[in-house]
Order: sequence, then C-alpha cells, then structure tokens
Amino acid sequence: MSEEEHSDDARRKWKRALSFVRNRKRRFHFTTDSDEKKKREATLRNLQRAFLVHKAASAFLDSIAKHGVPPKEIPQSAKDAGFHIHADILASIVRGHDVRNLKKHGGVSGISKLVNSFPENGIHSSSLKIREEIYGCNRFIEKPSRNFWMFVWDALQDLTLMILIGCAVVSLFVGFFTEGWPRGMYDGLGILLSICLVVIVTAVSDYRQSLQFKELDKETQMISVHVSRDGYRQKVLIFDLVVGDVVHLSIGDQVPADGLYISGYSFSIDESCLTGESDPVNISKEKPFLLSGTKVQDGSGKMLVTAVGMKTEWGKIMETLNQEGQDETPLQVKLNDVATIIGKIGLVFAIITFLVLLMGFLSYKANHNGLTKWSFQDAQTILNFFATAVTIIVVAVPEGLPLAVTLSLAFAMKKLMKDKALVRHLSACETMGSSTCICTDKTGTLTTNHMIVNKIWTCEVTKTIRHNEDPSEMRSIVPEIVGNTLFQCIFLNSSSEVVRGKDSERTVLGNPTECALLEFGLDMGGNFDAERKTCVVKKVEPFNSIKKKMSVLVALHSGGMRAFCKGAPEIILQMCDKIVDVNGNIMPMSTKQIDNANSIIDSFANDALRTLLVAFKDITESASENDIPTSGYTLMAVFGIKDPVRPGVKEAVEACRDAGITVRMVTGDNIHTAKSIAKECGILTDGVAVEGKEFRDMNSDQKMELFPNLQVMARSLPLDKHTLVANLRSIGEVIAVTGDGTNDAPALHEADIGFAMGIAGTEVAKENADVIVLDDNFATIISVAKWGRAVYINIQKFVQFQLTVNVVALMVNFSSACLTGKVPLTAVQLLWVNMIMDTLGALALATEPPNDGMMKRPPIRRSESFITKIMWRNICGQSIYQLFVLAILMYKGKSLLGISGSNADAVLDTFVFNTFVFCQVFNEINSREMEKLNCFSGIFCNWVFGAILTATVVFQIAMVELFGSFANTIPLSSKLWIWSVLIGFIGMPVGILIKFIPVDYEKNDSEDTTGYEALPSGPADV
Repeated sequence: MSEEEHSDDARRKWKRALSFVRNRKRRFHFTTDSDEKKKREATLRNLQRAFLVHKAASAFLDSIAKHGVPPKEIPQSAKDAGFHIHADILASIVRGHDVRNLKKHGGVSGISKLVNSFPENGIHSSSLKIREEIYGCNRFIEKPSRNFWMFVWDALQDLTLMILIGCAVVSLFVGFFTEGWPRGMYDGLGILLSICLVVIVTAVSDYRQSLQFKELDKETQMISVHVSRDGYRQKVLIFDLVVGDVVHLSIGDQVPADGLYISGYSFSIDESCLTGESDPVNISKEKPFLLSGTKVQDGSGKMLVTAVGMKTEWGKIMETLNQEGQDETPLQVKLNDVATIIGKIGLVFAIITFLVLLMGFLSYKANHNGLTKWSFQDAQTILNFFATAVTIIVVAVPEGLPLAVTLSLAFAMKKLMKDKALVRHLSACETMGSSTCICTDKTGTLTTNHMIVNKIWTCEVTKTIRHNEDPSEMRSIVPEIVGNTLFQCIFLNSSSEVVRGKDSERTVLGNPTECALLEFGLDMGGNFDAERKTCVVKKVEPFNSIKKKMSVLVALHSGGMRAFCKGAPEIILQMCDKIVDVNGNIMPMSTKQIDNANSIIDSFANDALRTLLVAFKDITESASENDIPTSGYTLMAVFGIKDPVRPGVKEAVEACRDAGITVRMVTGDNIHTAKSIAKECGILTDGVAVEGKEFRDMNSDQKMELFPNLQVMARSLPLDKHTLVANLRSIGEVIAVTGDGTNDAPALHEADIGFAMGIAGTEVAKENADVIVLDDNFATIISVAKWGRAVYINIQKFVQFQLTVNVVALMVNFSSACLTGKVPLTAVQLLWVNMIMDTLGALALATEPPNDGMMKRPPIRRSESFITKIMWRNICGQSIYQLFVLAILMYKGKSLLGISGSNADAVLDTFVFNTFVFCQVFNEINSREMEKLNCFSGIFCNWVFGAILTATVVFQIAMVELFGSFANTIPLSSKLWIWSVLIGFIGMPVGILIKFIPVDYEKNDSEDTTGYEALPSGPADV
C-alpha cells in the first residue's frame, strides 16, 4: 500500500471514529471525501484505459475505412469567415491520433490553411469572436457553485438543532392550548427564532468561506502562454486561446489545448495524466499530436491549436472528475479529536441534567398533585427540561473548533494573495508555521532575476560592460572575425527569442541568463534575425540542470557544419582544447591558459557574478553530421553575468534566524558565486558551503555530521536537493523548499511545504508545489511563515475562549439543576451563548493578523500538545472566577443586589444571564493574548474583532430590553446593567493576575511556540 493510499485509509477510519458529531455534513464540507476521492481515482483509471482503447479503435477503423462517412456540413457563416473544416472533425484528428485523416487534409500546413492560420504569424485578433462561435472557447464545464440556501440547508442538518425544532413545534402546540395566543407561543417562537439566527449566521460564515476558496481556485487556473498573433509574439491566458492559435511551448509547460506540432527541437511530452504511462512520448512531424493537459518534458516547440475546452480529451476528464474540498490539515485532525471528547463529556452532563430536573419535577408532583394527574402544563415543563438538555449538548459540542481552522486558513490565504503568495493547499499555511528550515534557490528568489552581462573575457582580455556603452568600444578590442563568431555563439545557440511588439519595440523572451546574452549581443550591434537566416539548425540539445550545458549543430550558409556550446565553466572548459588568443587566432590551449581561464572564472565568481562559457567547433567530417561533438571545442569567451540581490532579502533572512528557521541556499551556480551571494544575503555566516559532488560522495554519517552547519550547496543537481530534503526530514526537521524548474518537482513534492516561483517557475513545478510565490521574492516566503504561526496561535486563542465558555455554561446549568431543580440559562439563551462562542468567536479570534513578535520565537514542534499548560492555566483561572461570581449571584444575588418583588426570580435569572454574557465579552478580549499583559495591543488593526464585539453587545442589550418574551428575560435597571458590565470587566484584571501564575514547562515547550514575549517575572518587568 502506497503512502497516499495508507493516508486515505487512515482518514476514512478516523472519520468513522468521530461518532459524536452534531452536523457531519457541515463538519466535513470543506474537506475531501475519501470514498469519493477513491471513486474519482477509479474513474480516472477507467478513462485512461478508455482513451488507449479509443486510440487503438481509431487506428483500426482508419485502416479499414474506404471512402468513410460523408463529411459533416460546415455552416455557411464559417465558410464565409474563411474556415473550411468542421470542429468535430478537427477535434477527432488529434484526439484519435488520426494520421490518415491528417494527411487527407494536407498535413499540418493544410489544417493551418483550413482554419485560416499562419504558422509564422498566427491568427488575426479580429477573428477571435468568430473562432469562439464556430470552434468553442477554451473553458471546461465547472460544477455549479453552491448557493447561499444550500449552506442554510447544511446548517440545518445539525441533529441537535433538528431536535430543538421538534421541541419548539411541540412547545407551540402545548403553549397554544394551555396559555393561548400570543403568550403561549413565546417559548416555542423564541427557540425557533434563535435557531434561525444561529443557522443564518453559520450559513453566512460558511458561504463566505466557499467564495474565498472559489476565488483562490480561479487564481490557480490563471496560466499564461506565449502565442503568435497579428504577426508578433504575445502572452495570453489559456482561457483566451482559440482554434488556429500558434502556441510556443518549452520544458515544464502544460499543453493548454489539443493541437498539432509545427516545429521545435528535442520535443517530448509526458502523457501520464491521460494514459497512466510514465514513459515520455517523442513528438515529431510524423507524430505531431499534442493533447491538452499533458506536460512538456524536454525541448521546445510550436503547436497549432485544433480543439479547445470541452472538445478536448482533457476537458471530458475534467468534467467527470470535477471536485471540491481539500484533505484535512493536521490541526483539524487534532481539533476534531478534541471536539469529539468534549462532546461526549457534554452529552453525559446533558443527560444527567435532564434526569436531575425530571426527578426533581416528579418528586415535586408526587408530593403535591400526585403522579396520576397530568396536564399540558406538565408536558410543557418536561419539554422545556428536554430542550435545555439538548441545548447543553449544542453548547458542549464545540463543532466550531475544526471549522475555525478552515476559517482562519481561508482568511490567511486571502491575505497572503495580497502579499503575492497563492496558497494551493490549506495545510501548507499551517505547516509553514512549524517550519525549521528553508532550502532556497538563489536565482530569482534571493536575486532579482534581472540579469545583465557585467564582464566579458575574450581574446585573453577582460572588459567591464557599462550600460549604454558605445558598441564600437567593445568591438575595438575584438578582431572582426572573432566578433562575428561570438555573435553566432550568442544568437544561434539560444532557446530564447527576439520579437517585435505592436509598436515594433524589441523584446527578448526566454530564460533570464540567455536574455542577458542576447541583450549584450544586440547592444554590441549584432542582428539576431540575420544570424538565424545565415544557417540551418540541424540538431539542438536543450539546457538542463543535469548536463548544465546547451549545444546546437548548424549548417553554415557558406558551407560546412559548426557546433556551438555554452554552459557551466567546469563542463565547457573540459570540452575545449583550443582558445582564441589576443590576436584573434585559434591556438591550442596551454596549461598556463587553462590556469588563466580558471583564475578569470574565480575572479568573476568572487564578484558575485554568474559565470558562463561559450565555445564553438568547426566540423568537416560528414560522419558527424547528426551528432553534436563533446570535445575539441575552441573557447570563445567567459561571461560574468550580474544578478543583483533583491532588496529586503537580508532582513528577511535575519527574521528567519530570529524565528529559529535555518535558511540554506541550494543553487547550481559556481561555489564562489554562491558563497559571495550567500554572504551578501546573510545566509553564510559561520557555516559550511559544499559542492553537490562533494555532498553526493559523502556517506550517511558524514551527511548527518554536516547538516547542522550546512548553509550553502553549490553546483547541485535536482537529485541533490531531493536527497538533502529527505535526509533533513528524517531527522525531524520541517522543511520548506523553493523551486522553479521541472526537475525541482521531486524535491517540492518531498518537502513538507513546496514553494514554486510564479514568474520563473514551470507549470510542472507549480503543480507539485503547495504555495506559488507570485513575485518570486524570498521575503514573500517569510510572510507565509508569519501567517502560518498566526493561524496556529489564533486557533489556540479561540480554543482557550471556547473551552472557558463550555466549562462555565455546563457547570452553571448542571450545578443549578442538581441544587435547585431549575436552570438559570434557558434554551434560547444557551443558543445565543453558543453563537457567541462558536461562529462569532471564531470570526473574531481566528482572524487576528500576525505581529512581529511571532517571528521572535522558535517554530512550533510537531509533537507539541496543542492545548498547552499556559492555555489550561488561563482556562481554569477564568472558569473559577466566573463560576465563583455566578454561584454567589444565583444563591445570594437577591440580598446582595436588593432585588425584591413578584418578579425577583426573573430579574435575577436575567441578571445572571446578562453577567454571564459580559464575562464572555471581556474574556474574548482577554483571549487575544495568552501571555502578554497588554491584551489591547493591535486591537484596532482587526476591524472584524471590533465589529463582532460591538454587535454582540448591541444584540445582548436588545435581547434583554426588547425581546424578553422570546428570550425569557425582563428589562434590567441601570444599576443592574452597570453591575453586569463591571463584573464582566473585572475578569480582565483577574486575567492579568492569572498570567503571573508560573507554569512549569521545559525549555522550547509551549512558551517557545506561541511567538509571544516571555511572561514578566514581576511588576517591574511589565
């Protein structure tokens, strides 16, 4: 059984084990249904088999077809617009890999003419609308969004609320016959109105969460591709693609629609998402079929779009597998367990409370009227007991605990979008709060990824390049024949392109390193298009992070063949045995010249420059026409490319160090360049820098010895990053990894949290990542860590607040039932309390923004208990205070407050209820800080908290003063209002005193995980 299958099986058993869940449908609404997930996976496998069968059947039918079925009629409007092939026929050619039909229509060039497109210039933008009308748009059918009333229905699925609705209906019936209209209706209507309020508030909260998730889901689908339109290259969203578009693809891209291969080099596709087969499929002019949803595994190329949206095979699969929800996060699992345990305790208390009330009533009835005479009033009394018991269960079962995690994470995800971080998986934000190590790339993450050639060494002369320098100055130090060959090295051996926009402005598109070389060549007076036209490219070996070089073989216009190669110094230098000397002559490379070249490379690297070598080789042997040589090259030049460090990176690294997070740089660059940049960023301090080869040669013991001091790994392969991550995780580290390339996918998948770069990252990297860093900035990763810690701490605050309310509400009603035979808090009042502590409490406390203090403490350990000793201290302290005060009020309140008259009991019960609510209002403020004395710090930064607190107070006033008939309250005098507020407020200084109670914990226990300052040892430290 795989790890994922084991995880799904464990999740299913865990959900079944949660036997006491009030509303299972709502509890697990935002999480994946494991059984449904298993069905979808089985469906996907069946669709993959069906796809293979369909391909085989199409090939068989093509082989026996004679004249075939009469072609489908093309609408006259399509013909008038210049389109001469039906959408279904066009889609079936690629979907069925129909070679016969493709040839029948004139191959790729013939299809291009039939859809009125041009392989070089693409389509005209003016035809976009008619193309969408005839061939469809590139969007998939989505599952209809759940509307608000569906969430209302979900909220009503709560078993306890359904029981209360039944009680309310019976109460209405009994009340009508015993007390008449309208007095007899108040109790039942009060419960129904309270239930309506709870359901509406719950539904609004859940509906808003669903909208946030939908908005974030749309962001993940915003994928851009390069197309040729109107004769120039431009960037468009995949949703804007139409049939006839010419799309440019490179390594790591996702094929955005079905299409036909036009041209390219070493082009191979991963079709595993459609076929289940992991072997790459080589694409050529003989096999030109490209399917939507597949990934470019190697090379680059252009494709002609032939089918979009639901006419593609991928569109049909997406329609079948449309799903919602994410897997439960670790924190949700913990809180579900807590909620279940507390719920069972609450159930026991509710049953005992009901039995005590019932026995007291039966005892009273037996002594006064006898047990043989019963009335509607008696039934009403027992019904009220039952409703109270059920409401105790509503309050006791903290259904909001796991849902508060979803709320807090959704809130954090929305805020992180503004900070340029797109969180793809809910658990990622939470996990980042526990991260102990970040393994980061250098290029584009720590640096700006805006590269320029800063120095060049050619003809054994070093030249520093200045911005806007006169090209003649550079060319004066290089003989003309050397300059021409250098231009060939730059322009011919490149996967990047120079294109013209609408305004004819020149733009260089592609890899930043190659762009820097092309910009240099253009600035020096070179002509990209002219150089490309002087030769015919025979073979290309694209750059990859394993070979660390790119090679191209071309046939020159003047005759003969020439190979060009560029890449990492240690790779290219070994391939060279000749060099261009100071006079421009090609000479055998001596040992002294090799040492001189190495010295130049090291000096460039020590200046924090990325070093790149370019070389060429003339080929005369006809036997080598199809192979790019690997030796015998002439070293042409050494380039030093500058990529400045991003502003704010050093401060971000320092913040990580303060937060107990180790930052390690893992880069493919030269060791000297890596060390120089690492020092500038503050990563390399007193630690160790190693090369990938050295790391690979170490045994397990040596690696374990290295890890505590390892800060930089240079010249690393993707496998090195994966090995590093796997080893660090095995010793208990929580690892975050950044990556941008296709080869980074294994490391991103292996890490606890993977960060893909939004600008430089490939679609494959993004698909395997948990978070997409939209601005490729390291400082953004720190924002995710900060919000991750905020989520954890916010949920701790909410749990502390909710458990305090739970304990007090349970004990007040239970103790009063046992001692007096009645309860001070009625069903309606308890429902209101439940809303304060559940939905409203979660909104107020689980949405607190992070503060800088959270990044001053070590990370939260995985093994740490969620409810810490500090939380238990606060819960117990506040509960004791509230229970003590409420007990005095219940038993001595009349004499202490001077309450008398016929309605004294009703006034006291109302006062107790009012005081209880204000105790929770001020305790909610107290809960904002679990350790710090000043709980008002930053309170105005969270308007949600203030709004909910205000709304709670206003509604409480209305319940007491206006809705007494429904809430079982009567208006209170100003004196009693002042006492209620004052007693609630005293809970705040009590909370401060509680924080002075020392808690016995070990170092790095809960006090290190809250992100707060240490508890003052006395008033002098406050």
